[in-house]
Amino acid sequence: MSERATREETVDVVWSGSWVAERLGVALEGDGELRELLGLALRRNPKRAHLLVSNVLGKHVPQRPSVVHGAGFELGERVRALLGDREARRAVVLGYAETATGLGHAVADGLRDAPYLHSTRRPVAGVEQAGGFEEAHSHATSHLLLPEDRDLLASGGTGADASVLVLVDDEFSTGNTVLNTIRALHALHPRERYVIVALVDMRSADDRDRLTAFAAEIGARVDLVTRSTGTVALPDGVLERGQALVAAQEAEQAAAQEAEQAGRAEAPAEAVEDAHPAPVTRVDLDWPAGVPDGGRHGFTPAHRAALEAALPAMADRIAAELRDAPGLGDAPGLGDAAGPGDAPGLGDAPGPGDAAGTAPRRILVLGSEELMYAPLRLGTALEAALGADTEVRYSTTTRSPVLAVDDPGYAIRTRLVFPAHDDPADGPGDRYAYNVAGAGFDAVVAVVDSTADTPELHAPDGLLARLAEHTGHVLLAVLPSYVPATAAPTGVPGTPTPAPERQEPAVLPEPLRGPDFSSYAPQDVGWLLQDLSDTQLEAPTEEREEAIQSGGAHYAESLPVEYQPSAEYQALFTAALEASAARIARAVGTVTETVLAERGPRPVLVSLARAGTPVGVLMRRWAQHRHGLDLPHYAISIVRGRGIDATALRWLAAHHDPADVVFVDGWTGKGAITRELAAAITEFEASGGPAGFDPEISVLADPGGCVRTYGTREDFLIPSACLNSTVSGLISRTVLRADLVGPDDFHGGKFYRELADSDVSGLFLDTIAARFDEVAGRVEEEAKELLAADRAPTWEGWAAVERISEEYGIHDVNLVKPGVGETTRVLLRRVPWKILAKRGAGADLEHIRLLAEQRGVPVEEVDDLPYSCVGLIHPRFTRGATGADGKAVQGA
Repeated sequence: MSERATREETVDVVWSGSWVAERLGVALEGDGELRELLGLALRRNPKRAHLLVSNVLGKHVPQRPSVVHGAGFELGERVRALLGDREARRAVVLGYAETATGLGHAVADGLRDAPYLHSTRRPVAGVEQAGGFEEAHSHATSHLLLPEDRDLLASGGTGADASVLVLVDDEFSTGNTVLNTIRALHALHPRERYVIVALVDMRSADDRDRLTAFAAEIGARVDLVTRSTGTVALPDGVLERGQALVAAQEAEQAAAQEAEQAGRAEAPAEAVEDAHPAPVTRVDLDWPAGVPDGGRHGFTPAHRAALEAALPAMADRIAAELRDAPGLGDAPGLGDAAGPGDAPGLGDAPGPGDAAGTAPRRILVLGSEELMYAPLRLGTALEAALGADTEVRYSTTTRSPVLAVDDPGYAIRTRLVFPAHDDPADGPGDRYAYNVAGAGFDAVVAVVDSTADTPELHAPDGLLARLAEHTGHVLLAVLPSYVPATAAPTGVPGTPTPAPERQEPAVLPEPLRGPDFSSYAPQDVGWLLQDLSDTQLEAPTEEREEAIQSGGAHYAESLPVEYQPSAEYQALFTAALEASAARIARAVGTVTETVLAERGPRPVLVSLARAGTPVGVLMRRWAQHRHGLDLPHYAISIVRGRGIDATALRWLAAHHDPADVVFVDGWTGKGAITRELAAAITEFEASGGPAGFDPEISVLADPGGCVRTYGTREDFLIPSACLNSTVSGLISRTVLRADLVGPDDFHGGKFYRELADSDVSGLFLDTIAARFDEVAGRVEEEAKELLAADRAPTWEGWAAVERISEEYGIHDVNLVKPGVGETTRVLLRRVPWKILAKRGAGADLEHIRLLAEQRGVPVEEVDDLPYSCVGLIHPRFTRGATGADGKAVQGA
């Protein structure tokens, strides 16, 4: 390939960081190549408003695939030269999700013989986690390590002595993430040498000294290989001015968008009819069998050889589809195209309408979040197949929100927004493609794996539809998601295998009932749980939090020590119960009447243990009191990230019609359990379980806007959230641990008989039930209004959680717990960092303030909060962590 085709085309009279530099005084200081490699953009972030945007990474800025791959490959060659051939053969390369997955893979290519693994934010069912870590500055922090070969990180899968570990990230800013990773992995697999690789080293002098001290601390050699070195100079007050600038730009863009939409509404009908989106064509690549789609579970030299051999044929298939695309077949080729220095051909580039009747002169290969390497290599092969007359560019989508400004001196000119389409573990949310709209691409080849080939991808507001608005043709290439042999033991590695036909146990367990299990009356609820009361499961809150956040344990594998309320707190609970009883009774009646109207005449109430159980009991009592109905009621376990109790579902199907089952919960926060239940029911049926369960949840309060069956959408104090087992029949939260729960067992739970003197479960139920007659008239009116209303979920709570996660620098929605109920749980069970309270929330938050005071947690009054309060779990907790005020975090 010619020198022109392989060098970075980033030279231009306007630097893509000048817009930010001129307005905020931010400056890049370093070697002469730094400005060619990096531009600047802005984002809404309370800690760092500016963003370094790489021109050669292939994430935000479309670049020639050969340039992107070449940048990583060259770094890999330098590492090989540093180590020598013998040590290079013993190295294993680890890349960071999502930004550096492709870069790390290219570095491994440059090393030639090194296996590759990248961290992932996508849990994979059946694959055991080999480790995990947090990335403090990232938009989404939780990294999982899921190698198919458990020895990969220890020895590169060779069985030899511990290998050199090469860690690859796009930029080395402070070094915190890499050093934390090395510290964690060194404890598991000590080795004598580490090599850190990045495109740019932007550390301060103090950070450089810290790396030297760290290497001495662990007794290992730590080398650093980077392409360019520099620092970011930030003037005083830059953060505040940056935040104000972002807010002003967003307001200006919102106004312009409203004006544009108004103009479209007034446009003649024939003009609207002429705006046809581009066609979408699926292309079958014939991906080589057994070759992983990336490095999520490991990628070996043998995989590399198989992929290299298959790439030309796959590129030829894409090229053939492009030549046959409607309106793209007969005109001459491109000639000389605008380079990325034109940032990247935006503003005055031809739109898709100008491409009609011409050959595909400018093509984008678009990867998807962590799926960077396979699209990149398809792009390099397509460059070779199409020749110099066609310009091929490569970039990927991302979950990171960045401000777009259409100016040549700004790195992010345009952005496309679309919903996530790979069913992410952290729930729904927006995803982005930058510098694609207006870039004059005649065709876009969108590459996803089969896990991400979902209805959301093909939805009217999905990625494919958004791309079709800005190009002449969209090709969709779907790679088979690699399934490790550990997750599919009866099949060939890399090939999904059908679940074996399940043999039902001769006798399913029977539900547990009070007084032998729980303080509830036996008719109130049947617990589809196994009794683990004699098993020691409790651990101190700080130990649990550290294990959970480090990836070393799941929250359902242990129990927090049950919080014992002080006399002051117990009095507050009693006063709150009396003050809110009528409001809760009204919500109980409204949700029950809605269920009876839509799911009657005799629904089977199945509450999600344990927060849903008091609500299920109250709904059963309402139906009995107002309608003489004796409704069955059970409690079932569901665990975030692990799904619902399949044995309990089979028991329900054996005793009731699944169509009659109504799942009940206390309240919604951000909606994680709502999504978890829907996914679990789908998985249950796909694995051969009885069909017909409706995954919709009915809740007392839906402040998050996550469900359509609710008693209220107000966020107010539900006193059952104030306490733990002592308001829930003396039952613990549920437990799911492999050594305790077999495949045909119910999930576990404990009955805390010893807390009987503190039990207020009956008081809670009786106090609210005593108000049923008083609120009956209001309930009848509200139920009628709700049944006639549009109750579609808005998911506005999830959007608020994502915003809070970003604004407070947490970058993990699982650590943001919205609403009074969830905030209470944070204070009772987790290690809280701070509490956000809606200004003027009043008496509903008295118990929150008391708990926060007892635990030394600051309460911050805020405006424009859609919930009464939000609890923030300490985002980087270890037992030495401190609170926001610098004081040590206190235990409950």
